[in-house]
Parts: sequence; structure tokens; C-alpha cells
Amino acid sequence: MIINSPKNIALLNSLIISIIAGCAFVILTDSFNDINVTSLLIFVAFIFVSSFALINFSVTRFISEKIKVIYSTIGLVRPKPDKKSKVKGDVLEIVNQVVLRWSEEKKKEIEELKEMAAYRREFLGNISHEIKTPIFNIQGYVHTLLEGGLKDDSINTKFLQKSVKSINRMIALVDDLEEISKLESDDIQLNEEVFNLYELTKEVIDFMEHKALEYKTTISINTTSSSSVMVNADKKRVRQVLINLIDNAIKYGNLEDNRIRISFYNFQNNYLVEVSDNGMGIAEENIKRVFERFYRTELSRTRDKGGTGLGLAIVKHIIEAHRQTISVRSSVGKGTTFSFTLKTA
Repeated sequence: MIINSPKNIALLNSLIISIIAGCAFVILTDSFNDINVTSLLIFVAFIFVSSFALINFSVTRFISEKIKVIYSTIGLVRPKPDKKSKVKGDVLEIVNQVVLRWSEEKKKEIEELKEMAAYRREFLGNISHEIKTPIFNIQGYVHTLLEGGLKDDSINTKFLQKSVKSINRMIALVDDLEEISKLESDDIQLNEEVFNLYELTKEVIDFMEHKALEYKTTISINTTSSSSVMVNADKKRVRQVLINLIDNAIKYGNLEDNRIRISFYNFQNNYLVEVSDNGMGIAEENIKRVFERFYRTELSRTRDKGGTGLGLAIVKHIIEAHRQTISVRSSVGKGTTFSFTLKTA
């Protein structure tokens, strides 16, 4: 007999008690010959039924209480029994399933914690690298100037200018870290207003003109797009999004004939904005990580264009703060398109 349920436990114990009670009955009657067999059978049957009912009730209640303790300990709510079910599940099997499910959930939580720990290590390594590079540059320039370079007119001004450039990079990094920290902690107030996104895009293109010329880049707005693209959003933040996306497209565009195209599509409730380039593209396995802080693909690392590595992460947070979405599609060697939506006015 497999003892795996209250009934089996009660049955075994009742049988033992009945046998003991029957033996006691025989001993008390002094002689087996004087025993009334019918009375003995009735007595044993009564003891068996009574003890079975009592033990089954006690064991079932005891196990039920322990199950409640188990559910309470592992933070789960005990499901209500299914009245329609014809076959009652074995109590110990139910406990086993609950513990297994709890174990799987804890295992999943541990895996998530491990991923977060790996992400933190990668983040700290990246930020250490980003800060260390300009610091070492400044240190080298200053030491050179102190060791006599300050009196050398051929390098003193040049090294001071390079030091300023490294300092500006550090300031930009700190500003971006502060910005993304606010965005991730929801400590951001959007000043939503109605404005013409087409006109704002033209302003951003004019603002980026110097850098576009430096990288021999042509930036254009799709001629089929309407010149009246009225949206309801935070103008300052959207300007930041456009600058980051266009700057990214300039830096990683085609080296020989870099072309950036901006398009607007009206979908009634939202405008879809696309910023496309004809650059190196992004491999499929890297697309899902492009919005991570400091993440750079291997191809982009070979073309170090400066920047803090936080631009796309900031863009994603700004768009999501507007309760909108941003996505990317790309083909290696053909180019990349970033698409985001904004609410129509």
C-alpha cells in the first residue's frame, strides 16, 4: 500500500487499531470459546469505522493547515478546489506541484538578477572606459605642457585646445548621464504644446549643417511629406530626439556618398517620423541592443566618432515618456531607419 493520501493513512491506522481492539476484547473475555463472534465483529467494525473517520478528519485537517503554511511561506495564494472535478487530486501531489512551481519562479528571478548583475558590470565597465579616455588625454597634454611644452609655441595652443575638447566630452557625458537618470526615474516634466514638426526639423537640419558638411552628408526631407505636420509634444525634447538621430546618421553614414532622408506619415492619431541613412547598417543580432546605454556594434567601434554612447538610450526614453514608440530596421551595408511616432495635434 502506498501511503500518499489522508485516506490511506487513516485506513492503515484504523486497521491496526481494530486489530488491537479485537485482541483486547478477546483477552478481556478470558476465553475465546466464550466469545460471541457476532459481538466481536460488530465491536471491531465499530472501532474501525470510528477510528477511520476520526483519523481521516484529523490527518486531512493537519495536512490542509500545513499546505496553508507552505503557500504562505512561498507567497502564493492557494487555489480554490474545483467542484466540477470528479477526481480529487492527491494532496501531497498538489503540494509537490506548488513547491515545483515556486522553485521555477525563484529560478527565473535568480536568472533575471544574474542578467541585471551582468548588465551592471558591463555598464560600469563602459562608463569607466568613457571617462578614463578623456582623463588620460588631459593628463598627457598637461604633463607635456608642464615639462616644457608650455614655452613651445608649436604645441602649447594645440594641446590646450585638445584638453578643452576632452573636457567638453566629459561634461557632455556627465550631462547625458544626469539626463538619462532623470528619464529612467520618471523625474521628467513634459511641456507638451502644439507645433509644426516639419518646421522644427528644418531648424535642426540648419543647426546640424556644419557637421553635415564636415562628413560630406546631404540631409533632405521627403518631398511628398506635407509642410504642415502639427503634433502635440514637448518641442524641446523632440528637438533633442531629432538631433541625436540625425547626428547618429551622420557619424555612421556612407563614407563616400552619405545621404540622410527624413519622412513624415500621417496615421490620423499619430505621425510616423522616419530618419533613414545609407550607411554601414546594423547586424540583426545587434538591433535589439542599439538602445542600450553605451552599446556600440563592432562595426561602429572601428569608426570611433566620439559621442557619449547614450544618445539612442535618451531618445528611447523621451519617446516612451510621450507614451509613443520607437523602432529600428536595418540591413548591413545598405543603411538604417529609425522610426518613431508622435501624437497629432
